[in-house]
Amino acid sequence: MTDAAAEKTKAPKTSKDWDLRAVAPFVALALLLVLGTIANPNFIGIDNLLNVITRSAFIAIIALGATYVISAGGLDLSVGSMVAFVASLMILFINSGTIADPTRMLLTAMVLALVIGAMCGLANGLITTIGRIEPFIATLGTMGIYRGLTTWLSQGGAITLRNSEIQAMYRPVYFGTVFGVPVPVLVIFITAAIAAFVLYRTRYGRHVIAVGSSEDVARYSGISVNRVRTIAYVVQGLCVAVAVLLYVPRLGSTSATTGMLWELQAITAVVVGGTALRGGVGRIWGTVCGAFILEIVGNIMLLSNFVSEYLIGAIQGAIIIIAMLVQRSLTRK
Repeated sequence: MTDAAAEKTKAPKTSKDWDLRAVAPFVALALLLVLGTIANPNFIGIDNLLNVITRSAFIAIIALGATYVISAGGLDLSVGSMVAFVASLMILFINSGTIADPTRMLLTAMVLALVIGAMCGLANGLITTIGRIEPFIATLGTMGIYRGLTTWLSQGGAITLRNSEIQAMYRPVYFGTVFGVPVPVLVIFITAAIAAFVLYRTRYGRHVIAVGSSEDVARYSGISVNRVRTIAYVVQGLCVAVAVLLYVPRLGSTSATTGMLWELQAITAVVVGGTALRGGVGRIWGTVCGAFILEIVGNIMLLSNFVSEYLIGAIQGAIIIIAMLVQRSLTRK
């Protein structure tokens, strides 16, 4: 391995590599906080900020899984459809009344969601690695499969949680607080802490970065490229399932449109957070910051009259393009 390649592999291995790409998301977040305060004094209130972070939980957690996939040189376009599919199966299982005890039923449904999410991720990983299909094409296909299955399960309508007792028991998972901090906010940081530890402090994390940096060099070093990438997709599936566990108590319903375009938002959060779309660089806390930035942009648009709230999707699309241009310019430097 050349000195340049070694440096490229070494640079992103720890959370202490504070280069421009690592610092940029946090600088952007600070500037947005200032801009939001100028646009509307109510923006900087604790209640509003906690509400913003809580709403970003779904994308933030999904984006953490996407960080693994992208860092390993992959891509997953199916996460939004996967959310709809996993949530639908979870609600259908609860509605089936298979287990009489509400607590056991809810816990079993939550475990089932995690298992289904992991299996969906495994399917994506195996199609990509064993099937040797480009990640873009493979996950584009599974995106259609998961969305189609959800449409079939819901018969084109909505699947609603009918058990009021379980619904009341489940609501605190999204709407509850611990010492004044919303549960989804805690879940974001706990999930991010685990993801950061694995990526920065374990052998598997080093292998993810190595595979994303140079597949050939990683293979010659004795790393099982297929195994590393497949596990990355399983991690993505588990993160989707965790997001589902927060999503179901919020609305208690799902449909074929659930999670629409969430893949765009997740990838945008990862790229804005400083993770290289080409692979080989993964920034967990940057990803969390990127998810916050997306939600804050939307919140500022809602609180001000600068831009129509109906343009949020267009703004998010522009953000990912700008982030890629910034990444490229910083890389050249």
